[in-house]
Amino acid sequence: MDFLSENFLLDTEVARMLYFEAAKDCPIFDYHCHISPKEIYEDRKFSNITEIWLGGDHYKWRLLRSNGVPEEEITGGAPDYIKFRRFCELMPKLIGNPMYTWCHLELKSYFGFDKPLSPETCDEAWKFLNKKLAGPGFSARSIIKRSNVRMIGTTDDPVDNLRYHRLLREEYDSGAIECEVCPSFRPDKALHIENDGFEEYIKKLSDVSDIEINSLKALKEALSRRIEFFVEAGMRASDHGLNYLDFEYYDDEKADRIFKNRLNLGEKPDSRDTTGFISNLLVFLGGEYNKHGVVMQLHYGAQRNVNRKAFNKLGPDTGFDCMSTRQCSEALTALLNKMVEDNSLPKMIIYSLNPGDNEMIDTVIGSFQGEGVRGRIQHGAAWWFNDTKSGIERHLESLANLTVLGNFVGMLTDSRSFLSYTRHDYFRRILCGFLGRIVEAGEYPADIDQLKDIVKDICYNNAYNYFQR
Repeated sequence: MDFLSENFLLDTEVARMLYFEAAKDCPIFDYHCHISPKEIYEDRKFSNITEIWLGGDHYKWRLLRSNGVPEEEITGGAPDYIKFRRFCELMPKLIGNPMYTWCHLELKSYFGFDKPLSPETCDEAWKFLNKKLAGPGFSARSIIKRSNVRMIGTTDDPVDNLRYHRLLREEYDSGAIECEVCPSFRPDKALHIENDGFEEYIKKLSDVSDIEINSLKALKEALSRRIEFFVEAGMRASDHGLNYLDFEYYDDEKADRIFKNRLNLGEKPDSRDTTGFISNLLVFLGGEYNKHGVVMQLHYGAQRNVNRKAFNKLGPDTGFDCMSTRQCSEALTALLNKMVEDNSLPKMIIYSLNPGDNEMIDTVIGSFQGEGVRGRIQHGAAWWFNDTKSGIERHLESLANLTVLGNFVGMLTDSRSFLSYTRHDYFRRILCGFLGRIVEAGEYPADIDQLKDIVKDICYNNAYNYFQR
């Protein structure tokens, strides 16, 4: 089998037909990522392959550390060529790791470079790729257009002024750009009352909302005002990053007391009171999202910054997070049930970093569907450490076994890199392979037209329709 041939991962005739006739040319609706709207607006250009490919990518940084590369040559001040060479030296060892596939897909798809990276090909690749980057077609906007991306959902703090989103919105509305760039509301810092810097953050939120935040009621008013501001800027979704999902609902009076003690006395609540406060706000925010037709995303199951010495030196999002195996089924059902009781349950996408939660999530969401919305509660795409071939297949198998796979809203990049859109192609090939094997096994009729519709829906149409307000 040739490396990354056109039939890569397409192991049946049905899979190949579905990919080439349905999946391959679908647009991309990238509803969750971490790309900078400023870099999109300014149409950032990159000086070399290290800058666009290794900068900010903690997936790659983790692997380099595992290969014994010193931090100076990963995130430090070493020359960009040295950082690229260290990655080329690592690559031949990554057999079976999706990073090997992703990287070579990116090089082949965007640059036309189809030689495996290694110490022997390093210098040739460095020169070839940098020459390509210096030419047309490799600025931020050019890459987005070449990738056929129709929507990008960024991740944004409530205190953000959304300047670049508004400027991009003007261009989109005028037809100057074809890709809609939408902010997503990420209020983690307003919820995590136990964290250092909470009081300082509330002051920032107070300033931008023009509300004196001295009570829980005022905090909710400020968050509500910022949600309206985000909606006016094109917001389609919110996002909540929780290390673990716990739930014990505190009423407003109890949550207000905890909030005031933290704000006025500097008292950090214990774990139970922290849970009660966060639970109160999650339910409130769910109601606000529901009112505005905004999708609520919940990401949980990560243990973050577990290497404290490294975190203190390099900060968050630098590759020192791991998977948590803490079970959250009771908390998840309690949260959803409270929202149902309050008539405030929004459309929601639930992601766990622990693949052991797949079947649990799929059985939970089946208990909270309805209201005339197809796939109202979604089990989000295989995320972070799970967007591997086996991780995606396990996720699809669970969805197919326990939910309506045809209603799935599909893949996202969850990335800070403009070259990560090949992950959609990776997912589409795996999806078509998965469906093809079901048909080949005689478990579903070879109704190609119906199968093509399913593929097109999962690759684009479902997400497009789901995120309409």
